[in-house]
Amino acid sequence: MATWNSRGLRGSTLEDFINRTNEWYEELGLALIQKIPTPITPVKIDKEHRHITLAYFDKISTVDYIGAVQGIPVCFDAKECSTDTFPLQNIHEHQIQFMEKYEAQGGISFLLLYFSHKNELYYMQFTEILKFWKRAKQGGRKSFRYEELNPGFFMEFKNNCFVPYLDYIQKDLDCRD
Repeated sequence: MATWNSRGLRGSTLEDFINRTNEWYEELGLALIQKIPTPITPVKIDKEHRHITLAYFDKISTVDYIGAVQGIPVCFDAKECSTDTFPLQNIHEHQIQFMEKYEAQGGISFLLLYFSHKNELYYMQFTEILKFWKRAKQGGRKSFRYEELNPGFFMEFKNNCFVPYLDYIQKDLDCRD
């Protein structure tokens, strides 16, 4: 079991907490979300220790997670940031394109962002991601600052480890109406 303390995600990662949250949501019958593995081809394998020491990506991946919440298609990516400034180069153009197409098909796309130095989680709506992305493409900042984010979409861990993104999907949907 992952350890938790007030100084952040020590001994675990955001991905671990999202995976545990997804299992919990599935057990409750609330959602079915799967982690999408990044396809790799091993180049070197340490046979004695049975692990890959060198590999390359087979193809460009899309997002980290995909599934359905109460019949609504959902896809999202998870990112960690150790400062108040998040470089947009950490979100790839093919991910933006995939999320944009996903939204056009009636799905919901978003980013879960963990500010590790503040121990704060943020649900970034696709419209907000796109706003910052377009600003950069038009010659503006190639990053966004913590202060620029919508205060209403900061989350708190539930039970010290669960990422309550379902609450924020509902909030996202309410903003779309």
